[in-house]
Amino acid sequence: MNPASEPIITSGFPLGSSAGLVTAFEWLGQPYRITRVDMLGEMRTEPYKRLNGRVETPVLITGEGRVLTETMAIALWLEARDTERRISFEPGTPEADRLHQYIAFLNTGFTSAYTNLWVAFEAEDATEGEKETLRKFGRSLVAKRHEQLEAMIGDGDYLLGRKPSLADAVFAGVARWADFHQAIDPRDYPRIQALRQRVEADPAFRFALAVEDGQPAAGSGAMKGLVPLEEVLRG
Repeated sequence: MNPASEPIITSGFPLGSSAGLVTAFEWLGQPYRITRVDMLGEMRTEPYKRLNGRVETPVLITGEGRVLTETMAIALWLEARDTERRISFEPGTPEADRLHQYIAFLNTGFTSAYTNLWVAFEAEDATEGEKETLRKFGRSLVAKRHEQLEAMIGDGDYLLGRKPSLADAVFAGVARWADFHQAIDPRDYPRIQALRQRVEADPAFRFALAVEDGQPAAGSGAMKGLVPLEEVLRG
């Protein structure tokens, strides 16, 4: 499935959480490739369902051709290959435990808080009243999770100190959904707002967004090329 032996990560658009994992790949600096996936079209086809039956991104194709899904699993795959500890910490240390705690929270409670908002956005057959009910509950859940994350953030520049980590990458892929859904007033969460501004200004994240948007972009040099989705599915 992957003849070039570099892992392939999907970049889902529009607004895929996978932008965070592309950012992590850039920070890691090891060779990889990207395939762009239209989540409103290509992702819902039968060939894609054979790649990921849950009809979701992200998906990672390892260098050995194995298919790995779920953000948490892919993040741990990246951590295991981070021998230089660019985006993670020495296994068994308190910092590594905190990293896993942040990733788990961001990948479960923080991300799932947006479920009702996405359902309201995609529910073509729902009445406006039904959609507004979904939005109301969605906004309250998003606010709750932002309150919790705001309380978790310390005084460092990033979630775990003075350098970005896998946790910041996972955060960045989802945090921008608040703007799209107009779910919160970002001024109510100054630590989250400062973190967003810092990570979203990072060249790695800006590269991830450019790829997502199908725009020319120059990254760190670790990304070795775009792979058409059809080629991945044929494998």
